[in-house]
Amino acid sequence: MATRDEMAARCNRIEEAYEFMLAYAAQGLASDQGSNSGAQVRSFLSGLESALDGLGDVFRGVVTAEGVAHADRYDAYIEVLDRDAASARAAVRLVLAQPGISSQMVDNLNASIHLRALLTDVFLVDEVLKTLPARV
Repeated sequence: MATRDEMAARCNRIEEAYEFMLAYAAQGLASDQGSNSGAQVRSFLSGLESALDGLGDVFRGVVTAEGVAHADRYDAYIEVLDRDAASARAAVRLVLAQPGISSQMVDNLNASIHLRALLTDVFLVDEVLKTLPARV
């Protein structure tokens, strides 16, 4: 069963990847080949892709496991989270499929509505998790 800690860890991985990608985009690199940050960009993107896989199911598991009041009100948002995670994951996978990942490509990924929607979803979920009563 999914736990609050797993959901929080995924949210953190997504946010860390985005922060790294902002820095990578600012470097003006033509490719990820031959630089330390270039090697790291694939690692961060792979971690991001992994964190997005089943993200909605993990949040659903937290809601179920913790017996959240008004759980039915979470269902529609979890569907949105699933769609946004799938769209962002498709964009990340496209970038990872390229033989060279330029700073401009990552900048375009950062600017994509798919990644932006996902980030705001994750920020909201992160805040919701903070408001849930602690399980003893």
